[in-house]
Amino acid sequence: MAKAAKKKKITGFFIFIKWFWILFSAGILSVVLLFLLASWGVFGAMPQYEYLENPQTNLATEIISSDGKTLGKFYLDDNRTPIPFDSLPDNLVNALIATEDARFYEHSGIDAFGVLRAVAYLGTKGGASTITQQLARQLFVGVRSKNKFETLQQKAMEWVLATRLERQYTKEEIIAMYLNQYDFLYNADGIRSAAKIYFGKEPQELKTEESAVLIGMLKNSSYYNPIRRKELVVNRRNTVLAQMAKYDYITEQEKDSLQALKMAIRFNPESHKEGLATYFRMYLQGFMNRWIAKNPKPALEGQRNRWNLFLDGLKIYTTIDSRMQANAEAAVQKHMTNLQAEFFHQNTPDRNPTAPFLDMEKPEIDRIMERAMKTSPRWRVMKAAGKSEKEIRESFTEKTEMRVFDWTSDAKEKDTIMTPMDSIRYYKTFLRAAMMSMEPQTGHVKAWVGGIDYRHFQYDNVIQGSMQVGSTFKPFVYAAAIDQLRLSPCDKFPDTQYCIEAGKHGNPEPWCPKNSDGRYSGREYTLKDALANSVNTVTAQLIDRVGPGSVVSMVRNLGLTRPIPEVPSIALGTPTFNVYEMVGAYGAFANQGVYVKPVMVTRIEDKNGTVLYEYVPETNDVLSKEVAYTMLNLMEGVTESGSGARLRHSSQKDVTVYKEIVTGYPYEFTNPIAGKTGTTQNQSDGWFMGIVPNLVTGVWVGGEDKPIHFDRTLYGQGAAMALPIWGLYMKANYKNKDLGISDKEFTKPEDMTINLDCDKQVDEEPKDTDVEEDLDDLDF
Repeated sequence: MAKAAKKKKITGFFIFIKWFWILFSAGILSVVLLFLLASWGVFGAMPQYEYLENPQTNLATEIISSDGKTLGKFYLDDNRTPIPFDSLPDNLVNALIATEDARFYEHSGIDAFGVLRAVAYLGTKGGASTITQQLARQLFVGVRSKNKFETLQQKAMEWVLATRLERQYTKEEIIAMYLNQYDFLYNADGIRSAAKIYFGKEPQELKTEESAVLIGMLKNSSYYNPIRRKELVVNRRNTVLAQMAKYDYITEQEKDSLQALKMAIRFNPESHKEGLATYFRMYLQGFMNRWIAKNPKPALEGQRNRWNLFLDGLKIYTTIDSRMQANAEAAVQKHMTNLQAEFFHQNTPDRNPTAPFLDMEKPEIDRIMERAMKTSPRWRVMKAAGKSEKEIRESFTEKTEMRVFDWTSDAKEKDTIMTPMDSIRYYKTFLRAAMMSMEPQTGHVKAWVGGIDYRHFQYDNVIQGSMQVGSTFKPFVYAAAIDQLRLSPCDKFPDTQYCIEAGKHGNPEPWCPKNSDGRYSGREYTLKDALANSVNTVTAQLIDRVGPGSVVSMVRNLGLTRPIPEVPSIALGTPTFNVYEMVGAYGAFANQGVYVKPVMVTRIEDKNGTVLYEYVPETNDVLSKEVAYTMLNLMEGVTESGSGARLRHSSQKDVTVYKEIVTGYPYEFTNPIAGKTGTTQNQSDGWFMGIVPNLVTGVWVGGEDKPIHFDRTLYGQGAAMALPIWGLYMKANYKNKDLGISDKEFTKPEDMTINLDCDKQVDEEPKDTDVEEDLDDLDF
């Protein structure tokens, strides 16, 4: 009986052992089968090894300034710019490993200890996903399913892919790929965008507590949102810091001090309408579209053969200097805020019932508003949608909620309710501005400001359209006269009535220009004084002697290629050009007579650093070195004793009369500056062109329409509207010595034959100077 019982017990034990090993083996085989099925693609297509070697993610195209800063990016959904491991700070990598995968350097994609712990404690003491598994899920698997069976399948795929990634990449490459791939919200795709958007820094500049914030977001960026859930994020940051102390990446004392710090988020959202150089970036988008159309992509089989600006991760190296760009934008903002306040003051309903339009009857104003309505985005969208003209017009009279531009708000925006027609009139009350700065020797454009706020005024006045240039055209007339007639700045011309008869130079009728004040002094002016004081009668005499055709020919060689009528009146600035063209043309004066076409892009590379495009300078010898230097000498007179003199000298009159309008006054520059102001008829356009040896800058200010202007030259002249922007900009540039902006003399050619010393000038009447009667009311 005992033997039978013992035998039965032994048999039962062996049966138990047998079934244990059967079940254990079945379990092992099931797990193996699970991974085999995953690797065979039964649960979903697995990426090929070629894809593992080069995972395809959408990469933003990066715009890089001449000083190595990111000006902005072009992207659709993914604002991602990957960076290598050696660009990641140690504190960020340490925080990642301490928090997400402490044994990262010890496993081969799967953490066996972590798996056993997760199984034993059912996940209550942490999961088992390694950094490599998380990368595999981000790159290839996708969002975790809520179905348990599908979750198991996805997990198997992650494990298989994790082991493949570990064989394909180094540990450092996996960390970099993981951080480059993660979505940190608010278009912060990848660690570089996240560092820029949340802290305004490059990743290398992150402090330990800042790195802890970003690593804390890896658990769930939507839940640990630094903008909306600050308390949760601080707690999560402190957890990361505790993990770093646990694994000896920081000391307990460092942990305590860092945990006590407040979270300092510097939120810098990146969008196409915000940030630095917005107008330039939109110009650049057009430039790139034209380049892409002409340069097909060398594609592999099955890939597109056209570059995608938003997905291919191109790098565009530009000439813009981020520091000078910031100075330019600050100068425009500061002056235009003050100038606009004065414009509003002068255009209240009591002072001007037709504001912002001056000297116009209602039918003329109605025509302007009708044209603006029909060219508006609302009209185009509704017409494309098949709406009738009656329906479209009615929509312009219905009040609606909208966000509009506002100088007085910190955000430069305010919420209001008005009709679309009223909003059109409202936006016309704002003066516009444009500014471009260029290195004349290379043509490299250093700063580009196309308007006062890109979000609300997207018309780029640097390069779109054109404006009358006023007296800034006069230096071209003087240059032609000096070049052809060998005149010097000391030659004298009388300020008296001067007429060019009908038929001469293609003039249809007699032309007798007035000076800006409508008077004639009767005195003789040297050319230097005449240009400094913008004496119209002297300019008329010069174009009469050289002929308008020779002036037109010269300015075309200076890049001013728009149609220009070959008539004498062009001497006073009737032609229209934009800031881009004028800066390029003036650059020749500072570059010893050589015109260099302005350039904005020096190089384009693909995501692997292969050079796709390099700029080749376009130049044209237009003037001799002697004539170019003579013109600089003439224009120095403008800033020494003429309309630009307030750049150097302060006067109680300016301080009292202009109050806060001439922003930043007095400027008190002492270095050589050549320049020219320009004011068009009725003060519709104000210009200032300023030159120092290695920088040429043009500024324009005016209304969207000609009838939008100041009613007095006191405020509407170029010296009040445009010159202060140049003054503020250059003061900021000179303050930063690293920019290397010259404050030296202009380079004087050897063996000058043109006399520049008027004390040695033989006093004699200029030849062929005719003085005739009659006047014309054209005033620039």
